[in-house]
Amino acid sequence: MRVAPLVLLGALVVASVAASCSHRGASPAPSASDDPKLDPATCGGCHAEQFRAWSGSMHAYAGDDPAFVAMNARAQRETNGAIGSFCVQCHAPMALRLGLTTDGTNLASLPAKLRGVTCFVCHSVDEVRGTHDAPLHFATDGAMRAGIADPIATDAHPSVYSALHDRERVDSAQLCGSCHDVQTPAMVDAERTFAEWRGSIYAHDDPQHRRACGSCHMPASDGVAANVPGAPIRRVHDHAMPGVDVALGPFAETDAQRKAVQSMLDPAIVARLCVKPAQAKLSVELTLDNRGIGHDWPSGASHDRRAWAEIVAYAGSQMIFQSGVVAEGQSITLLADPALWLLRERLLDARGGDARFLWQAASFDVASLPPKVTDVASDPSFDRSVTKSWLVDATADKITARVRIVPIGLDVIDDLVASGDLDPSLRAKVPVFTLRSTVLEWSADRGLPSCVP
Repeated sequence: MRVAPLVLLGALVVASVAASCSHRGASPAPSASDDPKLDPATCGGCHAEQFRAWSGSMHAYAGDDPAFVAMNARAQRETNGAIGSFCVQCHAPMALRLGLTTDGTNLASLPAKLRGVTCFVCHSVDEVRGTHDAPLHFATDGAMRAGIADPIATDAHPSVYSALHDRERVDSAQLCGSCHDVQTPAMVDAERTFAEWRGSIYAHDDPQHRRACGSCHMPASDGVAANVPGAPIRRVHDHAMPGVDVALGPFAETDAQRKAVQSMLDPAIVARLCVKPAQAKLSVELTLDNRGIGHDWPSGASHDRRAWAEIVAYAGSQMIFQSGVVAEGQSITLLADPALWLLRERLLDARGGDARFLWQAASFDVASLPPKVTDVASDPSFDRSVTKSWLVDATADKITARVRIVPIGLDVIDDLVASGDLDPSLRAKVPVFTLRSTVLEWSADRGLPSCVP
């Protein structure tokens, strides 16, 4: 795994702002790997804040991510190379476009500027020609595209307004979504974030509800888009683009990345905990409602993710019931818990059994929380919440609940370690996030039946 060059880029940019900003020449799209426009450090000279945020993003990490590297190596081996460029077309598109890789297995030998999803990859797209698997068309005019309607002229490059890059336009979801919907060579829709969003209330061009990808994942603030003389104050956007995934190896901005993921997750789900009598027992009901996320939760590579509810009941100081409680380092899928509420996608092989990886899948089965599709309470599709109940002993006087998620299941990690494709030390780097909005506690003094909140 080669990440050190990228970690050092921040220092390089600070030392060479003047040199980078003075780069001149409006040339066509790069056709050789030594073109300075391909190097994010060149961009960072004038766009220092955007570069800093991007340098710690999963886009920057996409070609170095050890989980991706391990899965791609295993996919190439198990398919005898038939999977080809399928994975690398999203994880290192410029290296593929320049012919420096065909299958991604040699990415570690390539310069850091060609690994991952770089500034040039996104800002040179002028057309999206499909809905999945990175159908991006790159402009040949050398211009960088963004959501700025009146860009100022500079010597660095021509600048062009693009609706695809304007987070206030619903069209902009195409640029993100077409890479975040993945259809395998076997025609299995393994990732469906874009499709989920297109079926939600947020995909309509209605100012009251419109919310494209950048509305959540690239929050806006006031600042300059470029550190050049005469640059006006504009609405600029955070390029850290947090979701759920995090860097497992040494990388830039790792602490900031995890904090951003936590901040993204904390308000994601609305939770309600209700307790009521049920014959000689208590019925504990947890309702989860995806009211603010523009797609399913969890989403993305949800066949790798593991999200679950944890319920614990106490009588005095004694724990009398638990579901979803895992020890540190324990895989949730190995928990002997018939009452477990697990939110994830299951990939299925041709016989209907579990398929661990997307190249093995023939179909899928999903248990997730769907997004809002309407704001009209009289519409039967308005209530998209999901409820699960547990029975506990009537002596319970305190019940706690919370929802937790890991970006990649420890069972997936263990499988990649067992096959020799992943460093076992990375297992301990997988974080467990708890959604703060779902941390609830019921106590008997509330009476029965009663709910929290």
